[in-house]
Amino acid sequence: MAFWNKGSSLPPQTSAKIPAKNPQPHQGTESQSRPPQPAPGAAPSGGPTVPAALAGVRNIIAIASGKGGVGKSTVSTNLAIALRYAGATVGLLDADIYGPSQPGMLGAQGKQGGTTAEGALIPVQKHGVGFISMGLLMPHDGPVVWRAPMAMKAIHQFLGNVQWGNLDYLLIDLPPGTGDVQLTLAQQARLAGAVIVTTPQEVALGIAKKGLEMFRQLNIPILGIIENMSGFTCKHCGEETAVFKEGGGKKMADSLGVPYLGSIPLDPEIMLSGDEGVPVLERGDGPRSIAGQTFIGVAQELDKQVRRTSEAVGIEPVSYGVMSDGNLAVKWPDGHEGMHRPYTFRIHCGCASCVDENTGKPLLDARGVPLDIRLEAVVSVGRYALNPRFSDGHSTGIYPFKKLRSICECGDCLRKKDAGQAAFSV
Repeated sequence: MAFWNKGSSLPPQTSAKIPAKNPQPHQGTESQSRPPQPAPGAAPSGGPTVPAALAGVRNIIAIASGKGGVGKSTVSTNLAIALRYAGATVGLLDADIYGPSQPGMLGAQGKQGGTTAEGALIPVQKHGVGFISMGLLMPHDGPVVWRAPMAMKAIHQFLGNVQWGNLDYLLIDLPPGTGDVQLTLAQQARLAGAVIVTTPQEVALGIAKKGLEMFRQLNIPILGIIENMSGFTCKHCGEETAVFKEGGGKKMADSLGVPYLGSIPLDPEIMLSGDEGVPVLERGDGPRSIAGQTFIGVAQELDKQVRRTSEAVGIEPVSYGVMSDGNLAVKWPDGHEGMHRPYTFRIHCGCASCVDENTGKPLLDARGVPLDIRLEAVVSVGRYALNPRFSDGHSTGIYPFKKLRSICECGDCLRKKDAGQAAFSV
């Protein structure tokens, strides 16, 4: 199944709605190759769009760690099952191309989900959760010896060419680090939020913090921190031993001002569940076991945070569009209606060809930008920026929402800037 050779056209992104207590059928925004062009003065109607494959997914959540070896995949698997126990429809995307572990943890080694008539991959169903992984598409124990562009193409396929259907949650089990995979998912999947998994040791906490800050920079809500391998409880005497220290995850959450979703014990049942391919909640005592109760509690906290986060991305535009006069109009959550002229929008580009990445020195000569330059299209980049395409062919600029707001050229913003300059000159 050489899925990476199939063509994939990923449309621009759209907002993923956080479900209410009783979720209604998803009301997706139709994908558009170019935002509509209202009459001058009208509110912009262009806005974020979503890959068709993800249109039925209400909440896409990244499970990250920054560091390998903290049990992130184990947490992702059991968290998906716990959410399913709560009545949610759940999917799981194993984004670790080089070290996929979900097929083994779900007991699906050697299985394949097949493809639709249109060539889309069909997730494998196991324990009530549909999942996709490179481990399903390669020979068992066969290494994935690919350069980065090939791996990124696989990630694009997992996002845009999998028949996920209607889901309450799609959990994405990320590989360690803060590289291309994480950035691509943040830009393409339009994440509802991220969960950071760590262990109590200082080395794990330090790297987990870096991963957390990456998501903050991308304007992705932090849904919470989970401390894995928190402590070992003796089944005979009930005494708890902090094998890898304790409380580090809670202290980190408190210091960074993010939710703490809970701690996962160092429990042999969890280890056995991964080896046997049967998640904790599907084994023996299931939800009555200590580990099972723990995962259910963490899943409940995660669900609460998802519902509370619907208004957390306050800087994200409500809508945007290229007007018939050629200007970009942006409507913000506070009611502000921003406006950007193509020429000044273009000369504020901060991409590597326009600004030196090391010194911050401008490389673009504004005199070389045509005064009559036009905006050809504008699409969203994840939940943190807009990417415009100009008539001079320039299309590599990414404008974070905070910067976009700061360079607004509407009448009110220009008057405030003029007033500020006048006060400074006095």
